[in-house]
Amino acid sequence: MSITTDQQVVPAGTWGLDPVHSKTTFAVKHSGIATFRGSFKEISGKLEDGVLAGSVTVASVDVPVEQLVGHLQGPDFFDAERNPEISFHSTDIRQEGDGIAIEGELTMRGVTQPLKATGTVAGPTQYLDGKDRIAIELTTVIDRTDFDVNWNAPLPGGGQALGNDVTLTVELQLVKADGEA
Repeated sequence: MSITTDQQVVPAGTWGLDPVHSKTTFAVKHSGIATFRGSFKEISGKLEDGVLAGSVTVASVDVPVEQLVGHLQGPDFFDAERNPEISFHSTDIRQEGDGIAIEGELTMRGVTQPLKATGTVAGPTQYLDGKDRIAIELTTVIDRTDFDVNWNAPLPGGGQALGNDVTLTVELQLVKADGEA
């Protein structure tokens, strides 16, 4: 576990994901002028002994234009048939200023790349159900072409339909495992 000045960056023990209160989203520029956003309905994860790991099910991609779901799951984008999951595993969690920095590996479309995300950790606090919870919120920007997500189309007035930079955001609420003090 990473420790900074005798303070733990994240609490020790095992913390399971509360999927109802957790979300994974992505955002990418489209048409050179606006931001297109989507999310994944199925997310899993845990924090165990200072290591954060999680994944999303590609088939659960959710976007505001239903006709795009099949295209995003297809070979041009996430390729859900051959790569049903996008996963992350941390290698370091440390305090950085008022927040946290997490480094690890992101695997998408069978390609694994190093990733650094920054954000916050809050808690632990006890919820109405009597269980301790923490919240971790993280954001990073990746180049989608580093993961072989290369589809694009030229715009009639010049430029490309999609930007390469994709902002990934995770909002996680984690629950202390039963039986742990």
